[in-house]
Amino acid sequence: MNRFVVALLLLPALTLPSAAASLNRNYKYYTVRGTSLEEIERQFHTKGPQIDNSRDRHPGATTMEFTSRVRYRETDGRCSIDDVHVRVDVEVVLPRWRDRKRAGRSLQMIWDTLSGDIKRHEESHIGIAKNHARMLEDRIRALPRTRSCEALAEAVQAATDRVLIQHDAEQDEFDRIEYINFERRMERLLDYRLEQIESGRLRY
Repeated sequence: MNRFVVALLLLPALTLPSAAASLNRNYKYYTVRGTSLEEIERQFHTKGPQIDNSRDRHPGATTMEFTSRVRYRETDGRCSIDDVHVRVDVEVVLPRWRDRKRAGRSLQMIWDTLSGDIKRHEESHIGIAKNHARMLEDRIRALPRTRSCEALAEAVQAATDRVLIQHDAEQDEFDRIEYINFERRMERLLDYRLEQIESGRLRY
């Protein structure tokens, strides 16, 4: 249900400290109103975030920007990778329900289950991106020395393109599987929440 935006900025640098792949998160929320599941679903379709200027709206969305900073070293007429740092800037958009106090307990339970699954879904997108940021760092560090830094920069770009293609494919496959399993997953989560309520471990 949710997609992502990937942009790459490759910056040769001269004085960067060594660092592992990093992640910066920013959360935004949009307001959902309604005292029935049908009203909430309509709010998702009319107020949910849009991705890539698409007309489709989603309950939640995650956009990402990959930034790679590479430091090169020239010795004896050859160029090598001295250091690389990949940062992923993430923006997550999630729903926030305004009319909880006006709704019945059953709808509150459904909302808690649904909103929790939406957040888990978006966090999973972030995990995939972080894994590929580490992979990108490893691939760039492993590049062999070349005759010039210009040639090495081309190799860095080619390695980056391959990793991002793999990243996009894994994100798409994750969305595909999540979509197929949505109803079954929600039934299982609701059953578990009901068991928690009946056992007294959870109250509404």
